[in-house]
Amino acid sequence: AGEVHALIGENGAGKSTLMNILSGWHPPDSGTMHFGDAPYEPRGPADARRRGIAHIHQELALCPHLTVAENIVLGAEPARAGWIDRRARRARAEALLAELGQHDLDPERVVGSLPLAARHTVEICRALAVDARVLLMDEPTSSFTRAETERLFALVRRLAARGVAVVYISHFLEEVREIADRYTVLRDGRSVATGAIAGTSDAELIAAMVGRPMGGLFPARARVLGEVVLAVEELASPPLLRSASFELRRGEILGVAGLVGSGRSEMVRALFGLAPSSGRIALRGRVLSAAQPAARVVAGFGYASEDRKAEGLALPMSVADNLCATNFARCARHGWIALSRQRAQVQRWMEALRIRAAGPWQRTRALSGGNQQKVAIGRLLYQDAEVLLLDEPTRGVDIGSKAQLYEAIAGAAGSGKGVLLVSSYLPELFGLCDRIAVMCRGRLSAARPASGWTPEEVMAAAVGGAAESA
Repeated sequence: AGEVHALIGENGAGKSTLMNILSGWHPPDSGTMHFGDAPYEPRGPADARRRGIAHIHQELALCPHLTVAENIVLGAEPARAGWIDRRARRARAEALLAELGQHDLDPERVVGSLPLAARHTVEICRALAVDARVLLMDEPTSSFTRAETERLFALVRRLAARGVAVVYISHFLEEVREIADRYTVLRDGRSVATGAIAGTSDAELIAAMVGRPMGGLFPARARVLGEVVLAVEELASPPLLRSASFELRRGEILGVAGLVGSGRSEMVRALFGLAPSSGRIALRGRVLSAAQPAARVVAGFGYASEDRKAEGLALPMSVADNLCATNFARCARHGWIALSRQRAQVQRWMEALRIRAAGPWQRTRALSGGNQQKVAIGRLLYQDAEVLLLDEPTRGVDIGSKAQLYEAIAGAAGSGKGVLLVSSYLPELFGLCDRIAVMCRGRLSAARPASGWTPEEVMAAAVGGAAESA
């Protein structure tokens, strides 16, 4: 009670599965659990919640057709004389949103219309609504800005001070150090290390996670830039994106920083034809007119969404079909998909990206969240796109897998691709990008070399301080 215990490990190590067992979603095959002094064998999620265990899922478990307030109190609705007390429901939702500093989020808004970060906030509030004794937090900050993360941490500390026990899963070791007292490392479904965070180095944690010492996170690469492959002038997509102008060269990784809701994701979606836009987009000097994703793919664009479930992957389909979805011609013969060729090609990418799956034909839905993300990035690499549009490409990915994705992204740039990388993780932008631009209130600053920024300057520009308008 009152402890924050970090659970860390690579994607597919078993972290989310363990959380699902603790919260009653999956029955254990063997072993025992105790809650307090009594044996613990939950009959299902509702039973676990009644006993005081609340679970914040990595993959959101919300009802998109219901309102924010309805989702927050779902299963614990306040009632009066047998009827749901709507006024009390709204008050409860407003109080929980206020604890996370989300005063502007309307409790009556339908969840399906919210951006990803706001839906994460609703998921957290729903877990807090049951007054839990144990709180299981699986990647709760994956879509949060630093300010939102700090508010969440302040809340976690208040809960711990009241005696709530917290199990905290994160791939960000700096977060683990900031919030956790002790840690346990899972590797290949087994506990391999545990101890106090304060006495353990990052190198020791990483070695326990991946089973080997690891070198630098960001790959060294020869930064040879070629001609301009993508030129964008005054791109706008109201209401969030007001103006974005930049040039992207072959072999370059151009980073875009900014707060959630600043217009950075809308810029990437507009470039790929997923949102109506105005302005000029020229690929290899040729102005593009058709604003449809299919036309963009043919032209040479590849896009990885920040929300892999909504528009990044076809989860019922196999790993092989997701990887090949935008370039089936590579594994076809005489107009028909050659399954043996597809299997061989996909197997190579699975090994290169270390995608943990039973095989190429396993359904993507069955993979862990991080492995699903690797499939989404692998699709672009398999597609051999000329311009890669990457929106939060390492969200929910462990540190070992991040290093592999960074190598793949750097390799794509090294082969002459142009890479536009949107990220909330500043070390990622500074470690990987040649130049960085900052989006603030729908306007993109002029890009300048990464060495010409400091993290403090990036944050100041993101909140409207010293952003230089393009």
